[in-house]
Amino acid sequence: EDAVPRRRGPTLHRQRRTGEHSLLATLFGIVVVLDFLERAYVRDSITAAEYSPACTRLLSQYMTMLKLVKDSIPSIEEFMTRYRLDTPAALHRIKVGVPATVEHSSEAGPETGKWIAETTQNFITFMDTLKLCLHAKDQLHPILQELVTGYTRFKGSKEWEGRSRMVGW
Repeated sequence: EDAVPRRRGPTLHRQRRTGEHSLLATLFGIVVVLDFLERAYVRDSITAAEYSPACTRLLSQYMTMLKLVKDSIPSIEEFMTRYRLDTPAALHRIKVGVPATVEHSSEAGPETGKWIAETTQNFITFMDTLKLCLHAKDQLHPILQELVTGYTRFKGSKEWEGRSRMVGW
């Protein structure tokens, strides 16, 4: 008997396209939820304690999804235009890259981000110097002094763990 050949499931091309659409749908959902979260925080519908971890998680998920769809979406703006997303709060948060509680922290002044970067850089430089087996005092002292100076810029740093050890070196 002549049987009509049946398809044995979706083709590889269709499977790839379906997988890509699934990734794009997930990215779409993350952007929409991030916009709702931003609006809820601005309206005081959620607390800062609820907002910060949720926003950080969504930003992390966004970055992961962006890496997965980078071939089909060159920028978030193009993605939003292509899929007619009107989510300005989410776009701003994505561009800033941190929750509003970090961006507008009342304890942190405008120089705090710069100080954090410089102190981190000094710490890495000091660790690299030790890894290179440079142990002479004249080699370590200037680097350690910059590290301690950067460390003391922060409010309350005198009580921080490890400060006394660094100063003692």
